[in-house]
Amino acid sequence: MRYLAMMAVALATAGLTLSASAQVVVTIGHSAPLTGPQAANGKDNENGARLAVDELNKSGITVAGQKVTFKLDSEDDQADPKIGVQIAQKLVDSGVFAVLGPYNSGVAIPASRILNAANMPMLTVASNPSLTKQGFKNVFRISASDEQLGGTMGVFAAKTLKARTAAVVDDRTAYGEGVAEQFIKAAKANGVQIVDQEFTTSSATDFLGILTNIKSKNPDVIFFGGYAAQGAPMAKQMRERGIRAKLLGGDGICSADMGKVAGDAASIVYCAQGGVALDKTPAGREFLKKYKAAYSTDIQVYAVSFYDGVKLLADAMVKAGTTTDKTRLIAELAKENYKGVAGTYSFDENGNIKGAPTAVYVIKDGQPVPYEK
Repeated sequence: MRYLAMMAVALATAGLTLSASAQVVVTIGHSAPLTGPQAANGKDNENGARLAVDELNKSGITVAGQKVTFKLDSEDDQADPKIGVQIAQKLVDSGVFAVLGPYNSGVAIPASRILNAANMPMLTVASNPSLTKQGFKNVFRISASDEQLGGTMGVFAAKTLKARTAAVVDDRTAYGEGVAEQFIKAAKANGVQIVDQEFTTSSATDFLGILTNIKSKNPDVIFFGGYAAQGAPMAKQMRERGIRAKLLGGDGICSADMGKVAGDAASIVYCAQGGVALDKTPAGREFLKKYKAAYSTDIQVYAVSFYDGVKLLADAMVKAGTTTDKTRLIAELAKENYKGVAGTYSFDENGNIKGAPTAVYVIKDGQPVPYEK
């Protein structure tokens, strides 16, 4: 009896439990804003992960001869770096085997230091390039970086929209600042003049002063580095003030929530998402159908990336032959070449996804749809 009790304690510290039938339970952590202005995105990510967990448990996964059941421990980091660090430590202490998230770059960067110290595999869509320049071997970006998202929109502004001038606004978060910097870099390289650069916060909703300044410069496009909670009222206020420019942004504004809040003003929005356009592939269309059936709502942005992330972890666990050894799991993730719904997941030496696809979207009938010239 004492031996069995000791075994139970050892398994619990590794994120595992053992049932009477020798079934191993592996818990995956998830960190995202589940309350506050970005709750729609955080819940979307959680839904994608839960959908994959449910499917894996129904199909049955065996690792090193043991049947595995997956569980998801989803925590609310409120898009706050301080809380995100606390959540990262909580997940480490609870014994999860890997972590999905955080969603926001400003949360993911400090949280990654906690997870790295614990040798915890971390799969995230946080896009600021600084995240994967820290030399951490446990961090894997499962979507496009700011360099790809902002760069895509810089080229799109110049080559497709034929913009000659642009104004840039960012919310001073790690994400907003990073994606704006990459837009500026790509736009300038393609002959676009930056005529104004303004700054706001991730809680602002009144952009009268900023838009008054920008209107006097009469730019062809305005790029906003930030999230839909600010991008949507900005689009509405641009229309109200007669600003003729298109509103461009990265994945932070490329969501159903943007269309829902901005209403008709969302028609001026062009934005980039990482991954393939889901409605353009059979696997993508099937995922959209399954998600809608499970949650009675449409996806926001990255539900599919978190769905793929769970499946990627399971694939790596099977290949590594372990449900306890994080070092072996990290080593296997580093050499993965997993074909998911949103693309193929393989990583460079820094943990960035190789050749991350990006697609440009417009908001139509309240939903992001792939741009077609």
